Amino acid sequence: MDAFYSTSSVAYGAAPGAGWGYESLKNFRQITPAVQTHLKLVYLTLCVALASSAVGAYLHVVWNIGGMLTMLGCVGSIAWLFSVPVYEERKRYGLLMAAALLEGASVGPLIKLAVDFDPSILVTAFVGTAIAFACFSCAAIVAKRREYLYLGGLLSSGLSILLWLQFAASIFAATQLGAVVVETQCSLFALLVC
Repeated sequence: MDAFYSTSSVAYGAAPGAGWGYESLKNFRQITPAVQTHLKLVYLTLCVALASSAVGAYLHVVWNIGGMLTMLGCVGSIAWLFSVPVYEERKRYGLLMAAALLEGASVGPLIKLAVDFDPSILVTAFVGTAIAFACFSCAAIVAKRREYLYLGGLLSSGLSILLWLQFAASIFAATQLGAVVVETQCSLFALLVC
């Protein structure tokens, strides 16, 4: 675990004293099992933070708790998170989840406005984000080389979102087609009457 928190890139195969730089970004060699495990934990943590934020938004919609106080609480949780040492992982994890929950409650008024305007906006945003997290998590689990991780995550996210948009379009296209037919018939009827 020390390799994740060190400032040198020796643990990642770089020369001693080289540090992090553009060359380490272009490194497409094998991913070590320790790094692969770390990536799995990172994406799992992001997924749980997304769920915590969704719970916070739901709490605002149900009990109207979001506002300036939850925003200040979120900023305070993030500041406290940065001040906690890295070896206190459980405390940092709890503070991250608290910050995500309070952030969800803070954006609750915006989400409530979006739901009042069009409920499908919320579902589309949530499903798109969940698909992206799932695709990057699967790429982190499966990929053994870095280029496959980069390509697999981006391509699977894009293709999954396109697949779900095509699926939604096939379901709702009949509704749109029916509306076009009805509007056309009403326009023709209005022309014939006049």
